[in-house]
Amino acid sequence: MKLDKSYDAINARKNEIIMNSMQIDYEKFELPGIGFDYEAMMNESGYSMEEMQKIQLDHGVGNTPLIELGNLTALARKYAPKGKGARILVKDEAANASGSFKARRASIAVQHAKKLGYKGVIAATSGNYGAAVAAQAAMQGLKCIVVQECYDDNKIGQPEILEKQRICEAYGAEVVQLTVGPELFTTHLSLLEDTGYFNASLYTPYGIAGVETLGYELAMQCRERFGKDPDAVVCTNAGGGNLTGTARGLIKAGALDTKIIGACIDLKGLHMASDKDFNRKSCTTGHTGFAMPFITWPDRSDTPRNAARVLRYMDELVTVKQGELFYITQAFAILEGYERGPAGNTSLTAAFALAQQMDENQILVVQETEYTSAGKHPMPQLTFAKKNGVEVLFGNPDDEIPGKNLIFPENPSLIKARSYDMTKARKSYIKNCVKNYSMTSATEEDIKFIMDEIKADKEFVVSELAERGVRTKTHSHGIL
Repeated sequence: MKLDKSYDAINARKNEIIMNSMQIDYEKFELPGIGFDYEAMMNESGYSMEEMQKIQLDHGVGNTPLIELGNLTALARKYAPKGKGARILVKDEAANASGSFKARRASIAVQHAKKLGYKGVIAATSGNYGAAVAAQAAMQGLKCIVVQECYDDNKIGQPEILEKQRICEAYGAEVVQLTVGPELFTTHLSLLEDTGYFNASLYTPYGIAGVETLGYELAMQCRERFGKDPDAVVCTNAGGGNLTGTARGLIKAGALDTKIIGACIDLKGLHMASDKDFNRKSCTTGHTGFAMPFITWPDRSDTPRNAARVLRYMDELVTVKQGELFYITQAFAILEGYERGPAGNTSLTAAFALAQQMDENQILVVQETEYTSAGKHPMPQLTFAKKNGVEVLFGNPDDEIPGKNLIFPENPSLIKARSYDMTKARKSYIKNCVKNYSMTSATEEDIKFIMDEIKADKEFVVSELAERGVRTKTHSHGIL
């Protein structure tokens, strides 16, 4: 009997497909009410820190250098108040096989697929993760399919995205190219069903656990060199796996006082699934178009429960402008001699501004870089922007309007890390929770789960639930 391959039918079989493609029974993590046992799900990976480090080192991943950026620090101090200007360091993840931190995710996922006897792996991604999975599959002798959103409806793709398509094919992967829209995850699920391959999703416990080595390694390197943990770590945030994994690794290293800061490019007003807007963004990842939906409701991926849950770990969220990002990308090359790709430089841009607010003796770590190449270099991106009617100007980045212009700062003093209202994000999560579960009442267990999910106290959660008409109950005494 031929399977129904319609959107609704595939998604109705989602849990079955996921079970067959990962051998994870997500239902066993579900708790009464709205919650689930997050830590039990994460422990499902079954790999200790030492085991993951060995797997990664055996496949060209990890032990990347931690580099102090003396010249960029000096430039930040030039514009900082007296006594301010933290030391800026960067974890050079471009040194990994495939050239990004996502090699850490892919190494564990592909290793596990091989361990379970799968013949191939599939990943849905338009970013560096596809290259990482393809490279690791090549190393470990598995077949690989990468599903990518490459084009708008006129089959026009951005230089950066097309570059990532090219590198996946260079590693021997089959690349399934899609136009922008809602079919990415559905196509992914359909291919998993047809091939019987392993689901190397970005959002599984294996993928997130693989990034834990980054945070752990970073903490150990700081202690060895400076005798202390970093005061703050800045993570470029999109789908959330980067920040979640790094934060969990820092916690496992005992760096409990390190502040975790998420950084995104401000693309407010551009809809990520819009054909019209697809080629009017000049940065394809690490931006608000991905980050905000995943922050306020993580369970929107190709797994029943997303292992990337940033509100559990993020202390602060800041945004930067596209023009600021391109400026710092060039400054990183000219002042420090490192030519690195745009995504990792999102957090570097934020760090340049944040360092000016911190004391000189403090340590601020940018926790990733990524490779660059012809398609990922700023110049083709800027040329493409101009072809699509986006003005490229010098001026005040505060005046930048995503999709209409891209404004380089006239001088470095104009570069800012703009704080996003975390309370607003937490309220949005609760709003989505009430809506998606049709909540009319909440037990103590429900409240505790939300408290853990958004890193908030009980009073805040109860108040927000009450504002949305949700009754809060205990087991024994009724209304709290």
